[in-house]
Amino acid sequence: MSDDGSMINRVQAKAQEVAREDYDKAKVILSAAAKSGSYLYPFRGILYFSTHKALWRPFLSRIWPTIGLAVGVTTTMFFFTYLPQLALLVFVNGPLAVFTTILLILNESSAIVNIVARNFLLQDAILDTFDGTLVARNATGIVSEGRQLKSGGSDPIARLGKILKSPFSKYTPKAFIRYIMYLPLNFIPGRTRGKSVHGRYFQLKGWSPSQQRDWLEQHNVPYTTFGTVATILEMIPIVSTFFTFTNTVGAALWAADIEQKNTDMTAGTAPNLRESAKKAE
Repeated sequence: MSDDGSMINRVQAKAQEVAREDYDKAKVILSAAAKSGSYLYPFRGILYFSTHKALWRPFLSRIWPTIGLAVGVTTTMFFFTYLPQLALLVFVNGPLAVFTTILLILNESSAIVNIVARNFLLQDAILDTFDGTLVARNATGIVSEGRQLKSGGSDPIARLGKILKSPFSKYTPKAFIRYIMYLPLNFIPGRTRGKSVHGRYFQLKGWSPSQQRDWLEQHNVPYTTFGTVATILEMIPIVSTFFTFTNTVGAALWAADIEQKNTDMTAGTAPNLRESAKKAE
């Protein structure tokens, strides 16, 4: 056999080895994702939100300002960015660039509206939705760590009182500019979304940044899976804000299950981590 043939065989063998390794890694990741069931929570959030009208109030209270924002952002994006992006995409997509540019701008606009609305228009409404869902799931103990709860009644939103722990942190102007600059990278499903899914839950637990990092690293696959599904839903134009709220509900349902130890993630769960942290202090 010639040296060239031997080289080809070695390259092929190496390629097969790499493919097997990647396949094995993919199987482990998919198995962990399936076992956690985290990919189901965004859909459970849609169902739960649709069947619990009390949770609609925070969403309905912000619907018109959000629609106004969406119209303004989308109109501006088409006016200023359609032709420049069309000029670039025509080299990639040819005549189809007319349509792919429209889809790209709709996705870009949806992402911008989502991040602006989440941090400036919807923050209080999202907070109430998350806490209200926990109350509806009888996880009042954890909610009471972060806000006052009114007694009696079956309306979870009506039971929410004064906030004792400040809500989710907002984007700083610098962080927002950086987000817009790297917008194409932020389209990668689950890239950062999963890390923010349980920001309020961690806050209610009183976890330090290091505890949060440990938990997220330990359960990286479930959170990335949830983040992927949530991101895809929130990238759908027009209804992205609706899915922002249903994803919030799904995240709260997941938090309630973790708190009540109804998931496979309860080995080394939040309560156990908290106890370990207290002993270490």
